[in-house]
Amino acid sequence: MQTPIPFPSWPDVAADLVATAAGRAPADLVLTGARVVLVQTREVMAGWQVAIRHGRFAYVGPDASHCIGPATEVVDLGGRYLIPGLCDGHMHIESGMLTPAEFARAVIPHGTTSMFTDPHEIANVLGLRGVRLMHDEALMQPVNIWTQMPSCAPSAPGLETTGYEIGPDDVAEAMGWPDIIGLGEMMNFPGVVAGSQQMLAEIAATQKAGKTVGGHYASPDLGPGFHAYAAGGPADDHEGTSEDDAVARMRQGMRSMIRLGSAWFDIAAQITAITERGLDPRNMIICTDDCHSGTLVHEGHMNRAVRHAIACGCDPLIALQMATINTATHFGLEREIGQIAPGRRADMIVTSDLSALPIEAVYARGRLVAEGGRCLVDCPHLDWPDDARDTVHLGRVLGADDFAAKAPKGAASVTVRVIGVVENQAPTEALEAVLPVISGMIAAQGDVAHIALVERHRGTGQVVNGFVSGFGYGPGMAMAATVAHDSHHMIVVGTCRAMMAKAANRLAEVGGGVTVWRDGVELALVELPIAGLMSDSPAAEVAAKAQAMVAAMADCGCTLNNAYMQHSLLALVVIPALRISDLGLVDVTRFALTDLVVRENP
Repeated sequence: MQTPIPFPSWPDVAADLVATAAGRAPADLVLTGARVVLVQTREVMAGWQVAIRHGRFAYVGPDASHCIGPATEVVDLGGRYLIPGLCDGHMHIESGMLTPAEFARAVIPHGTTSMFTDPHEIANVLGLRGVRLMHDEALMQPVNIWTQMPSCAPSAPGLETTGYEIGPDDVAEAMGWPDIIGLGEMMNFPGVVAGSQQMLAEIAATQKAGKTVGGHYASPDLGPGFHAYAAGGPADDHEGTSEDDAVARMRQGMRSMIRLGSAWFDIAAQITAITERGLDPRNMIICTDDCHSGTLVHEGHMNRAVRHAIACGCDPLIALQMATINTATHFGLEREIGQIAPGRRADMIVTSDLSALPIEAVYARGRLVAEGGRCLVDCPHLDWPDDARDTVHLGRVLGADDFAAKAPKGAASVTVRVIGVVENQAPTEALEAVLPVISGMIAAQGDVAHIALVERHRGTGQVVNGFVSGFGYGPGMAMAATVAHDSHHMIVVGTCRAMMAKAANRLAEVGGGVTVWRDGVELALVELPIAGLMSDSPAAEVAAKAQAMVAAMADCGCTLNNAYMQHSLLALVVIPALRISDLGLVDVTRFALTDLVVRENP
């Protein structure tokens, strides 16, 4: 394992920065001919120059010639814009199917230089040790990756079983690690509202450490429960889907994080609080939450989200504030990142257009790290231990009969609860459907497919069966994945129970990932051997396999945008309305288990 060299603090190098700004010592790098975007004042300063020493800005002003010495590198930007590096205020690296090193390599060319990441996916599989592994590899990267300590594993105690659990003692321990920035999203909002001692203890441990508490209020109810949640201490929330959601959060002193991920398109509906209602934009932050590798390689990361905000009518300078200084301020890092100003880390992007936002060059800590869409720096890898690559334990070989939902004795048809997938949204619908009974088993038909959750942490051999609609799959297919937020058991969806068994067994064989089958043939496979969540292969290779997986889903009849992301959330028992867990179907509006069969039909 490579030990990271700590980046020098502002106090460590202040004397040298002062000397350079005063002209007594040369800069390492001077950029001239720039239109410098000052997000701190929302100004564009034409012809300004910046001088950098020890990876930090020393001088930002109209003329840096006094900072230039014989060994100073001077770069003329030719009138292009210089903007701060982009900051992602809430995200999960694991959703990219990549390790922190490969995720960094993928997003650096897109101008992301700071990330605030919650590794609660791996926490559910490997516990605190998994969080530490993610944290350690993050610190090895040439860009800034701050880790939030996961708050909820399980996300909803009593409704799911995880591989490991996280408690207040774990949170308190992690608060002493370097670059732990706060507590990850507090998903158990019913627990906070009800005064759960464990949830409040985790929040208290974070606040006592002087760090930020992340929020997750996934309910449309903005009544007393929402106010109670805000009173508990979460400082931000990214689960809003409407303008009223964004306004309510900002009015309570929270930051409204509006997201554009691979499948979550929540910016357009919320940014109107700024563009139309004219509210102060300081308390709104752009984030991605979940982006898979295909999106990162082919579409972008935070640059994609900022462009989208601009396309929704947001002033480009305000959109940039939401992706830079607002984020930095929220986490108490406005003296470190998020603006082009003396003392801050020299993280910056060169672009020729503030609206289209082409990322032409990227600097991180004063070093050219990407140009023309190519990453120019090494992103070191952790030596991941063997047990992190051995996490899929089914306990036995599964067969078609394991994927059958039994009907009440004597029933000819039944009305069942069905999980309804909503395109480009995290919430699901709680639907009902009348399905026939064949040989004592409930049969899927039409747009209703089988869904099963296969326990994979303890090798119990347990399979929970249900039904899902919205994917549009044709006959004879199945798709399985060990990415199943947040407990990360295995989710299998299909129209053929025999194919479901083949898909599940295949993932046990390769140690995790995503696979699509039809008529006895494997159409696509994405191997994710680390915790069943990530690959340490290059992002382009993983993205190619992910694109093949998406194409295979389409070949099987699915027309949804980024349906893989919807598949991965079918077990997320903290977002309404209906989900599946290893304990059964979960009615998230009531936070209670519910029966599959509503009634027998004559």
